[in-house]
Amino acid sequence: MSVDSAAPREAVLRRAGRRAGRLAGRHKVITAVIAVFVAAVIAVSLIGTSSGGAPASHPSAPGFTLTALGAPGQHISLSQYQGKPLIVNFWASWCDPCQRETPLLASWYRQQHGHVVIVGLDENDNTVNALKFARAKGVSYPVGVDPALAAANAYGVVALPQTFFLDARHRIVDRVYGAVTQADLAKGVRLMNASGS
Repeated sequence: MSVDSAAPREAVLRRAGRRAGRLAGRHKVITAVIAVFVAAVIAVSLIGTSSGGAPASHPSAPGFTLTALGAPGQHISLSQYQGKPLIVNFWASWCDPCQRETPLLASWYRQQHGHVVIVGLDENDNTVNALKFARAKGVSYPVGVDPALAAANAYGVVALPQTFFLDARHRIVDRVYGAVTQADLAKGVRLMNASGS
């Protein structure tokens, strides 16, 4: 290799080294910006939650007034339970997870001896099937019929079952997608009572 050909090669290598240095510097800046952004998102999410992990500001539950299941002249409404914490459970007789969930809710409700109020909302269902289902599962809490999905739409329910836990001011403090468990019920009631009135 001649001296003349080595000089251009060294110049090319120097330029490549400078370019690599600039790219590495940009990479460090971009990485730092991303790290700051992620830290800010985490900080905002931590500030926006209470010690229980629930949002500090709970949305108000939409009101509803529906015909009572099996009692066409009677109605079930959210306003009937003003000042009381409330569990609102959306279900249907044709819903497979509801087959497992409803006996648990019915049994748990009886064990509470009136200390916790549950209202069931039967969605898009045949009244005869819903009545048969409720009786077979031992449901003794009030049930409203929502054939047009008005309450379900107001609550943003797109799949069944779903359960909402409301505090005494009827703010939504917890929501369970799918069949509730004993642990879900205990947590929901704790949040309902902890949020104050």
